[in-house]
Amino acid sequence: MSKKSPPQHLNFQRGWPSTRLCARQPLFHSAQKVLAPTQDMSEILLYGPGMGYAPLRESIAQWLMDEIYSSQISPHPRDATTTTTAAASAAASSSGIDASRICVTNGASAALSSVVLKFADPSYTRRIFMIEPTYFLACPIFEDGGFRGRLRGIPEGEGEDCVDLEFLLDELSKTDWPDQPLAKTGPQYPHIYKYILYCTTTFMNPSAKTMPLWVRQELVKLAREFDILLVSDDVYDFLHWSPHDPSVNSTPNPLPPRLVDVDRTLPGTSLYGNAISNGSFSKIIGPGIRVGWVEAQPEFASQLGSIGSTTSGGNPTHFASTIVEHTLRTGSLQNHIRDIVVPEYQQRYHSLLTAFHQHLIPLGYELDLSSHNSGLAGGFFTYLRLPAIFITHGVFAKTFAAIALKEFNLRIAFGHMFVVAGDQGSLQRAERDGGFAYCMRLCWAWMEKEELLEAVDRLVECTKVIRERMEKGEDLNSSLKG
Repeated sequence: MSKKSPPQHLNFQRGWPSTRLCARQPLFHSAQKVLAPTQDMSEILLYGPGMGYAPLRESIAQWLMDEIYSSQISPHPRDATTTTTAAASAAASSSGIDASRICVTNGASAALSSVVLKFADPSYTRRIFMIEPTYFLACPIFEDGGFRGRLRGIPEGEGEDCVDLEFLLDELSKTDWPDQPLAKTGPQYPHIYKYILYCTTTFMNPSAKTMPLWVRQELVKLAREFDILLVSDDVYDFLHWSPHDPSVNSTPNPLPPRLVDVDRTLPGTSLYGNAISNGSFSKIIGPGIRVGWVEAQPEFASQLGSIGSTTSGGNPTHFASTIVEHTLRTGSLQNHIRDIVVPEYQQRYHSLLTAFHQHLIPLGYELDLSSHNSGLAGGFFTYLRLPAIFITHGVFAKTFAAIALKEFNLRIAFGHMFVVAGDQGSLQRAERDGGFAYCMRLCWAWMEKEELLEAVDRLVECTKVIRERMEKGEDLNSSLKG
């Protein structure tokens, strides 16, 4: 008898776009135009300016202004200053985003590293705060910058708030540090921040929540009071749709103003500001393109374009920038996003939600759809909490994921992955009853619709197998070691 072949490997963990959805055709046509024999190669193949290819900076600013953040939502009812905030919200869509606020980068990850190099000093910057559960691969970037052991998790809090502001205030009261930077001094480092707070504010990674406006406003106010640099990975804002079924012709609500918008329009902004938007084309063109941008106050953007490696080698993504600029200027990238990427992800998203409600919710899973309350759906991820029986038996999502991979060839991102590195408190909060160690992040962007539905079937089978073993009293951790 022939041995049964293992099932196809399915990867719910991988947060990449499907290869077939990468913007191959727009890039191909733009590359032909950019590299045509009639073009002046001196602008393309020599060293680029530190802040990036000027036409791309202009195209990004125009794109963000005209198509992405052209309108803003009204304030949350909890905001006590409704009139003032409404004016600020309207100003966010009318005050303008221009090229002076844009610094081209070679992706959000590299940009984060550059920000730490230029605007943080381990001898002075007290803490790196990270909203938990956090994007785990941001942790080594901060650690490489000299902050190992100085990362601190800030819980999302209850409900839709997305940040426990009281917890953050308490953490801010605990630090005592030198009054001036000791290592990075002089005109090369005109502003070193006392703190950095890292987050994703829209379709958060991993929890898929969207931070309400009033919380964004409170964060900016705290950042100004305590000299915090708010770094938001705004990489999923371009992938949003209505939470209603695609068969219903409905338009999603506008995106909330970003932290950088709030900082720009709220009276009292400083020369360097207290918030930046870390953007990337990785999710909408393809991660191999390595082109992104930071939007910030003009002085901040200018300084970011003057780090040592850029002063020596020019902008690190100059050649690719010329091609990306052509896709934006001609509208081919915008068409690709609107006509191909968003409709496909929307269909996958709703197919996945239907499967969850039919097969996983009846098993006791909890699904967080709080972003729907703002009339928005999007991003890359859904976030599931394991059934209560797992908490009763102390079986974390990492155990579930290990069994799913070993026995069902299904890879899942589990809660322990999103603990803030080196923060024992973050680990303890994750592992408490109901903590995020009992949660899983599932990505719909990598797999095709049929693979997603097959992956849900395997989740169901894995859940039933594990539940049966728990009910029999089996020590699942020991069985995995074996």
